Amino acid sequence: MDLKEALYYETEDNQRVRCYLCPHKCLIKPDQKGICRVRVNRAGYLYTLNYGQLTSLALDPIEKKPLYHFYPGSLILSVGTFGCNLACPFCQNYTIAHQKPETRWMSPEDLLSVARRCQLDGSIGVAFTYNEPSIWFEYVWDCAQLLHAQGQQVVLVTNGHIEAEPLADLLPYVGAMNIDVKAFQEDFYRKLCKGSLAAVKERIQQAVQSTHVEVTTLIIPGENDSPQEIESLASWLASIDRTLPLHLSRYHPAYRFDRSSTPEKTMRTAKEIAQQYLEFVYLGNLPGESSPTFCRECGNLLVDRSGYQTRLSGLKNDCCNHCGGQVPYLIT
Repeated sequence: MDLKEALYYETEDNQRVRCYLCPHKCLIKPDQKGICRVRVNRAGYLYTLNYGQLTSLALDPIEKKPLYHFYPGSLILSVGTFGCNLACPFCQNYTIAHQKPETRWMSPEDLLSVARRCQLDGSIGVAFTYNEPSIWFEYVWDCAQLLHAQGQQVVLVTNGHIEAEPLADLLPYVGAMNIDVKAFQEDFYRKLCKGSLAAVKERIQQAVQSTHVEVTTLIIPGENDSPQEIESLASWLASIDRTLPLHLSRYHPAYRFDRSSTPEKTMRTAKEIAQQYLEFVYLGNLPGESSPTFCRECGNLLVDRSGYQTRLSGLKNDCCNHCGGQVPYLIT
């Protein structure tokens, strides 16, 4: 397939182009690529290299994204490409984020057809995930409009490192986002991820005004696991919305980072701290961990989870079946 011209860029002097998709705002010389490795300058025009190029395609539980308050118990067709605009040395999906894996071509129309077939198996739509979907913007943009028009849910699992304008353009078609907060330190982002915490915070504040948002933080020993940092993260999220779900995920050694797995005690301490500020805090990557959701009003069990096995036990007509209270924090 021919390269597709990218969105959100301007041509400057000497055929250099300035990309405005993400906070890096890369100034790219002719025949060079941006930090994401998927946007290339060809004679003063910016093109995307990954349009329609899929590295992964699977039907996943929605809880795997993780999204616990968005159609719990459902399945979602999950797709990914290659590349990323951050440089995290602890990347859990580095084979597609930082390498060049094999791909298969799929047009937006073909993806819609697959999504429709997956509805028969209980899928609610399409999640753009596995690598960073924002750098797949042109494809996600075209697909999201088609999917939304056909009643399919669109989900983004993202690092949130995107500029305000492209996110604003995409949000009307997005049903839910899981946004990854790598740490609650600007130094961590700058030194380890080559990114900006401030930019991610702005996008979270922007997204919650338009769509369902959940947040994930990978807890890494000795890097972002201090009680003070967990408290700062949780209190900041609570200042936006106390019912915003926070997923604390256990780190396991991956890619280029030499750290041991996060101790289970550290994870449980982090959860206890975060629960002082947020009403819904969940632990991930802990085998056998139960992650129930209770009614805010009466404490009735609404959703029972064990791994990816989910049972809606306390809901009736989108209300708690014990006290009758509405549960706007839980989309079913």
